[in-house]
Formats: sequence, structure tokens, C-alpha cells
Amino acid sequence: MGLISGLLLFPLAPVRGVSWIAEQLMDAADRQIHDPALIRAQLTLLNQEFEDGHLSLEEFEEEEERLLDRLDETGAGPGERSKVAHSWMKVPR
Repeated sequence: MGLISGLLLFPLAPVRGVSWIAEQLMDAADRQIHDPALIRAQLTLLNQEFEDGHLSLEEFEEEEERLLDRLDETGAGPGERSKVAHSWMKVPR
């Protein structure tokens, strides 16, 4: 960047900085939403909540389906959905 263009674009520096920060936050949130380990932990917590009686069967199944769909979206591997569901689930179907 030349001296003249640097001086002319200097007032836009805060806008570029805020834009960069927003992009970094979006990337971090996206990584966290699609982290298979985090989704598995949420499934475990969901199962515990159901076993403790804090969730009805309908609430449990709805949230479980949403989390398993997110796990499928991560591309964690073929059959990951059934493997995860059977490895932690104690609720009879």
C-alpha cells in the first residue's frame, strides 16, 4: 500500500478492524457449533437430564434429533450417528 492510499484509507481502519474481529468471532462460533466432541458432550448431558426427570420423552427425542442432525452435518464419519446414539443412550426405544 502506498503512502497516498494509506493516508486516504486511514479513516477506514477502525471499520476494517471491526470487520476482521467479526469474521474471527463467526469462525470461532462455527467451529464450536460443528465440533463433534462438543455435540457428544451435549448428548450425554441431554441423556442425564432425561434420566433425572427434567425432560419429557418428547422433549428428549426432539433435542436428541436436533443434536444428531448437527453431528451428521459435521461429517464426523459414516455411521457416526448410530454409533454415538447407541454408545451413550440408556433409554429404551
